[in-house]
This record gives sequence, C-alpha cells and structure tokens, in this order.
Amino acid sequence: MSEAASPEWSSLDLIARVEAGEPIQVLDVRAPRRLADGSIDMVAPDRFFNHKGSEIVGLADPREVGLSDDAPVVVVCGLGNDSRRIAHLLNEHGFSAVSLQGGMTEWMRTIVCRSMSTPASLDRVLQFDRVGKGGLAYALISSGEAFVVDAPRQTGSIEQKIMNAGARIVGVADTHAHADYISGAASLSKRLDVPYYLHPADAILPFDGRPGVIDTKSLADGATISFGRASLTVQHMPGHTEGSVCLRLDEDLVLSGDLVFVRSVGRPDLGGKLTEWTHALWTSLARARREWSPGMDVLPAHYANESERNSDFTVGCEFGVVCRNNEPLMMDDETKFAAWVRARTAPFPDAYRKIKAINLGLLTVDADEADELEAGKNQCALG
Repeated sequence: MSEAASPEWSSLDLIARVEAGEPIQVLDVRAPRRLADGSIDMVAPDRFFNHKGSEIVGLADPREVGLSDDAPVVVVCGLGNDSRRIAHLLNEHGFSAVSLQGGMTEWMRTIVCRSMSTPASLDRVLQFDRVGKGGLAYALISSGEAFVVDAPRQTGSIEQKIMNAGARIVGVADTHAHADYISGAASLSKRLDVPYYLHPADAILPFDGRPGVIDTKSLADGATISFGRASLTVQHMPGHTEGSVCLRLDEDLVLSGDLVFVRSVGRPDLGGKLTEWTHALWTSLARARREWSPGMDVLPAHYANESERNSDFTVGCEFGVVCRNNEPLMMDDETKFAAWVRARTAPFPDAYRKIKAINLGLLTVDADEADELEAGKNQCALG
C-alpha cells in the first residue's frame, strides 16, 4: 500500500464510531506541546497515545508504545499529512490503522448536529456540537422559521440542516460576545439580511472601552424575540460578560449561554474585571435559582468534557438536576462564592483578547489565523 492510498476517516466517521461503542485507539503524532491546541478526548485515556512521528518511525515495533492489535488505530497530526505516513507504517506492522483526514485542523472545525426534546411551540430543537471546542450552538425551529443562537464561524452545515428541516433562518443571536471562538452570527446576519441580536453592553470591547462596528439589534432584559409560533424572553444575566443574556422559552427551556453549564458556571475574569463581574455573576445565579423552574431544560453554550453528555450524546439537562450537581449553584453565601471563584481563576489564552476584538468587527484575520486562534478546548468554565 502506498502512502497516498492509506485509508482515511473523516472526523465525522471517527465520532460516529466512538459513539457507536467501537474500541478505537488514537495515536496523536504531534509534539506533546501541541496538545494544548486541542486533542481528541472522546476515547478513554488508556486508548489515547501521544508520541511524535519520528519516535514511531524509529521503533522496531510500534507496539512498544502500548498500541494494541485488537482495535483500529486512528493516527492524528496537524493537517492530515504526516498521519498518512504513520498509518501506512502501522499497517505494515499488522495494525488496522487509518489517518484522520485533515488532522486536528479539521477536527476543530467539525460540527455534529443532534436533535433534542422539543416543546410544543417548536417543531425542532437542533444542537450543533463543535466537539473539538466543546462548543454548542442551537437552531430553534417553529412553523418553518429558524432562530440560530451562538453560531460558530463556519455555518455551512448548520444552514444545510436547517434547510433540510424545511425552515429558513429569520434571526441570529449571541448570548454574549464570545472570547474562545469567532462568531458566525454577523456574517449570517449580513448574508441572509436577518437581524443579529446582542446585548449593548457586549458591543463594547471590555479591555479598553472601544465600541464595536458590527450592526446589531439591541437585546434588553424582558424583551421578546418572536419567530413562528414561539417567543423567547431575554434575561440579562451579567457575570461572564457585562452583556451576557439567557434566552428563555416559557417554562420549557433556557439557552443559558455561559452563565450556567451542566457542572460549572462561566468565568468572570475574561474581561479583566474579576471583582466586579464576580458580584454580577453571583447576582445572576441568584436570579436563576429564583426564577427558573426545576423542570426547565438548561441548554448551555459549552461543556468541559465527555462526562457532561447525556446518553444520546446531547448536552443539557433540567435545571433541578443542574442544581444538584453544580457546586456554585449550591452555595448560599456570596463571600464563599467569591473565594471559590478566586481559587479557580487561572490564566486564559492570549488569543481570547484578539477573538473578542474580531467578534466586534475591530479586527480581521484570514482563515488560517482564525484556525490558530480558535485552537484548543474552550476555557470558559470555572473549575
């Protein structure tokens, strides 16, 4: 078998096989320091191996690194080039090995669409899972109209799924100005000529006060956004950012953005205003505890790891379940909460400042730099 003919799996192939329960092994042949740019954490830790390609080539038998003959090996590199050569080598030694097409760059872009339980006022709730980032976007569809929330930069697959559902996009929103990825909301809004909703407090760069230059429609606490036969109510919930909002569909569900995750809450330090935003976060969490019913489904904008998934691989659960498993939501004292936050605050990627500016139209980058800026799992949760 020639190197060029080495078998390949797409990222979607790999995800489907892992979720089907196949005992996949992953061999990441990048330098260990590159794991900070993202790694495939869907497989069990004992089935993930990281050894530079040059190390594998120098071995008399690749089994020396712990690889097993009893399961396929997916070889991963940055762009899917070196991995083909290593997959070919493994196959010569009797393994069943494939190369991950497009490497980690494609893995970080890949989006999986999953259907969620649907309230009566909606026809579909689609969750778009960017597995490499741990990022979640949503399309709520009602009577042929779709409202998209927290869209990533590359929206092609999202638009296709909405079209396949017989709907058209009539509006887009960001629950906050994102720092870990470049939003696709502004480009969708402009191309489809639909409104882009964002709270005005997040239309300003928090680091220096510069106003953004993207055309947005202001969100305000208590406002409603209507589409089809459904209406979302805006709840201004600052803390992760000054303009963070949650979008609530009656007593059925709430798109919680980065306020509340399944097992944590959003970081209040990404704007350089830790003390001020910690107090705001505490106040917003108190409001959620006061106003959200236990049976309301909480659909967050991120997750930290695979343990937060449901049995159908979606992410999200009833608020009552969140409250029983989410440590900060169990706290009843703001001083203790602030100490808990400070103990878990860590440096965040320098890229986050640049991404914030991009999302406000204050900076532009090409696709390659965008991929570099977005690399790695989100670091938006405390914990």
